[in-house]
Amino acid sequence: MTKENNPKWIVGMLALCLALPLVVTTGRAQTSQPSSKVTAKTANLTLLPATTTTGGWQTVLANTIKTANMKDLFISASFEVGLYTDTLVRSKLMVSDTSTAKASVKVRVLIDGTRVVEPGEVVYGRRSQTLSATLEGAIAGCLTIVTNLDGSLSIVLDPTCVQPEVIELILDTLDAASFNFVAVDVPQGVHTISVQAQIDSSGTVQNGTFEAKGLVGKGAVTVESVRLIKDPNVILDL
Repeated sequence: MTKENNPKWIVGMLALCLALPLVVTTGRAQTSQPSSKVTAKTANLTLLPATTTTGGWQTVLANTIKTANMKDLFISASFEVGLYTDTLVRSKLMVSDTSTAKASVKVRVLIDGTRVVEPGEVVYGRRSQTLSATLEGAIAGCLTIVTNLDGSLSIVLDPTCVQPEVIELILDTLDAASFNFVAVDVPQGVHTISVQAQIDSSGTVQNGTFEAKGLVGKGAVTVESVRLIKDPNVILDL
């Protein structure tokens, strides 16, 4: 029996002929879809511990993405932001005392370590705490009874013995913040997206004390390659 007269061979050829158009059609459908690449990275630990004074920019999350010719990037950066401020004042003899503590956390995004993505530095958390008090002071133990020349008695206060009264205010918060950054006309190629954070803390005191800290907790960054509509009515910067 020849192949042409073999029923199994004929059935097999028909099945192959029916399958080939499906394969070709599927391949064309995939190549016709618009390119859209998304990358993401998360961290489930504290990225920047509680820090005092002003520090430099620290890279907390980074990832790479490959873009087609002159694409735009949507970059979403989300973080837990913690602020700690402590102000203490000491006042006596009705003399006012003031203490101030300031703490902030700022975030920015860089492309390839040099290009700052719009809108630039973004404040994810900021606090300015001021505490003032005008107190007379603790005078217990600072009073003496003296006898006057006429034999009368008087109560005399020793100002150097008066102890300052103390008032202290502490605030400690943790919030989650997110912001969208936009980079337009990113050239073709593989690019590194770096998310950086900066902690800034300062304060002033007279007779009291202050303490200010900031931290960056858990975070996530998502980068999406898109093509934006270039509408002249859209204001990118002011």
